[in-house]
Amino acid sequence: MTKRRFAGRLGFALIMAVAFTAPAASAQQAEPAPQKPGKLINAGDVLSGELTAIKTRRRGKTATFQITSEPRRLPPPSGLCNLETGPETFQLVTASAAQAAQLKGFIGKSISVKVDEVACAKDPGQMTEAVVTKWSVVK
Repeated sequence: MTKRRFAGRLGFALIMAVAFTAPAASAQQAEPAPQKPGKLINAGDVLSGELTAIKTRRRGKTATFQITSEPRRLPPPSGLCNLETGPETFQLVTASAAQAAQLKGFIGKSISVKVDEVACAKDPGQMTEAVVTKWSVVK
């Protein structure tokens, strides 16, 4: 124990031990509280969020759009779509080329849409958590 620089080595070992255990201790204390389910969205309600275009590999030119919003619950029997807080991404299904052209100008911007029909995504080709089949843009 009387080696040269023993105190320096001991101090370095203590600093390293504290450096490796401090992040683990603070990570355990900083767990976020569980989120509450979002508010219910019914037919006629307005859904707001950022609009993005989704590229699909299907044949034909089908325009697919998605709104990212706060978590929302769907009316029964869909409910939370097997999620803790409800869906946050909503696919807008376009029924015509006119609807697709209307949405192309809003890509990357915040948009509000009046929802008429909404359901949980169930088909394997759907890339969102919920699908809005009937909608109209609110200005």
